[in-house]
Amino acid sequence: MKRLHQPLIAENINWDLIIIGGGATGLGTALDAASRGYKTLLVEQADYAKGTSSRSTKLVHGGVRYLAQGDIGLVRHALKERGLLQQNAKHLVHKEAFLIPCYNWFSIIKYLTGLTLYDWLAGKYSFGKSSYFSKKETLAMMPGIKAKGLKGSIRYYDGKFDDARLAINIAQTAIEKGATLLNYTKVTGLLKNGETVTGIETKDTITGLKSQFTGKIVINATGVFVDDILLMNNPNTKKLVRPSQGVHVVLEKSFLNSESALMIPKTSDGRVLFAVPWHEHLLVGTTDTPLNEHSLEPHALKEEVDFIMGTAAGYFNRKPQEKDILSVFSGLRPLAAPTNGDGNSTKEISRDHKLIVSAKGLITITGGKWTTYRRMAQETVDLAIKQAGLEPKVCITENLSIHGSQLMKEDDHLSIYGSDRDKIEALIKQNPSLGQQLHPSFPFVEAEVIWSARNEMAETVEDILSRRLRVLFIDAQAAKSMAPRVASLLSKELSADERWEVEQIETFNKLADGYLYH
Repeated sequence: MKRLHQPLIAENINWDLIIIGGGATGLGTALDAASRGYKTLLVEQADYAKGTSSRSTKLVHGGVRYLAQGDIGLVRHALKERGLLQQNAKHLVHKEAFLIPCYNWFSIIKYLTGLTLYDWLAGKYSFGKSSYFSKKETLAMMPGIKAKGLKGSIRYYDGKFDDARLAINIAQTAIEKGATLLNYTKVTGLLKNGETVTGIETKDTITGLKSQFTGKIVINATGVFVDDILLMNNPNTKKLVRPSQGVHVVLEKSFLNSESALMIPKTSDGRVLFAVPWHEHLLVGTTDTPLNEHSLEPHALKEEVDFIMGTAAGYFNRKPQEKDILSVFSGLRPLAAPTNGDGNSTKEISRDHKLIVSAKGLITITGGKWTTYRRMAQETVDLAIKQAGLEPKVCITENLSIHGSQLMKEDDHLSIYGSDRDKIEALIKQNPSLGQQLHPSFPFVEAEVIWSARNEMAETVEDILSRRLRVLFIDAQAAKSMAPRVASLLSKELSADERWEVEQIETFNKLADGYLYH
């Protein structure tokens, strides 16, 4: 099987930075390092953002609940980064109105006070002023909300985005700045000189090709997999992270029938739940369940789905049933492993990131969230410069545009490609058959599959339907029905045979069954 996107790399390059992990943190670090002029290599064991970074609640936010916990510094930093993300990825990061329904008068005073502080902390990066709306006004803005006992609502503003698409655009920007990125390249071991880590051993999971790469510093940005890399360095090392699972269910948008998102500030277990309009559907989540193991494809537990559906039922006019679930997906957060006896509390485990020198030549970055990915990357590269003795160069990502960043006037589904939209339309002009929809219920067209294979490093049917077009995350049954057409289009692009097509469809269908709620 040939690879469309694997650059030929001279084995004798001594990289300045080698980054393991192609999620938000790893890609951000690669972009930061390359934009400063350092020789940068990133390897990812699967597709970019295959893990946690494609499975978020799609919010670019300061963290309202961190404010309630009194973590003012974390919120202020995140609100600034939220503003920078909107400035640098105009096509993907949009302002979203959130309504907090209030069923007693005390809630109105409490949330309006807290959110006024939230707005103030944002300063010049504010997305808009929080305000109170009466019951009548609230029901006009969100007809699907439970009216009984409603006193009114507080509206505040935060950001919404498409996480996997942002990851792809950051990867493209890093490449444009000179970084080398290798997907489907799994690290199988670390190269060492005595106690010093000097590089990585890898295996291409598509071609089977084994390689070795040396570098002045190796950065472990593998999220819930950080301990796997740390064990390669020291088999006796203590666990650094413990995965916590977040589950989302996707319903028809008609359940709330609104362009605003719903924020439920306190659920039965004391957490926050969101219902966010996303790709013309409604995304509801999330949970926070401690797990003892990690995987690339975590599965929702029945009690997690029951919790989401039960909580939503208390706020929706029309109670969602299990048959209404179009897709359910899970993501794992890498939380710092607890050191005390209570191994099951995820409330107390730090949400902020941790940056550690794990060994000479090896830095580990873990934790954090999508909104603050740029700042985490900056801190990581700053530390790498010191540890590797690189010539110091200043970070320039605060005002660096992400690939595709452009304010889009027409708000159809192609606007998510930003400045690449014209090139996709040009493909359709050259070959009008590429304008055919892949599914009658979705706007996605054949040209997008071709574009993703040629320009967005997609290698499999899953890459297309899960992270380029997002259909698997929105409606798993629809994604299954699109798989044969996508496989056919991809196989021509990749010069693959019929057997490859059949295998791709089978593999994808098996995966998609895990997103259907049985």
